Amino acid sequence: MSNFRVDTADLTALRTQLLDLFCDLAYQEGDFILSSGKRSTYYINGKQVTLHPIGALATGRLLLSLLPPDTQAVAGLTLGADPIVSAVSVVSALENQPIPALIVRQQAKGHGTRAYIEGPSLPAGAQVVVLEDVVTTGASAMKAVERLRDAGYCVDHIIALVDRQQGGAEFYQEKGLQFQAVFTISDIQARVRERSQIK
Repeated sequence: MSNFRVDTADLTALRTQLLDLFCDLAYQEGDFILSSGKRSTYYINGKQVTLHPIGALATGRLLLSLLPPDTQAVAGLTLGADPIVSAVSVVSALENQPIPALIVRQQAKGHGTRAYIEGPSLPAGAQVVVLEDVVTTGASAMKAVERLRDAGYCVDHIIALVDRQQGGAEFYQEKGLQFQAVFTISDIQARVRERSQIK
């Protein structure tokens, strides 16, 4: 992977590099059961990319460029979103536009404050964007949206790294949320086929 460069200012080149990382590290074909309970002939382990140093930096830079201008924080449901929101927050500080990260727990903390949300306290009505690695049905990110709204934050946007194109986008639209994905599964599978022909 020595040919990967994440210091480029060219977001198109950066997107291609991140796509290749998903093809190399995250995409597998076989027989899998997804967290939604559905069976699939392929699996995308987004954490193989978002926990990779180059993948994390590329993720942070690309997602930061997609955030609405009024974003006051990024958040996501643990565990898949943890490295993503952290990467975006760190890159935002490097870009002199610091955006805090929030992590939404699956269950309330069992001690102390018993909070669902970890991270800096924000003013009521703060604009928070939910980030996700892979969207299938949309249920995981929606859980984060609901917890954040219950805490008094305004959440209108969800951004994912990969949309499996299995109903998540439509589900968010029904809920009145704006949804954007860096890649679709079609993008990844097309790139996998393209690269296999080159070899």
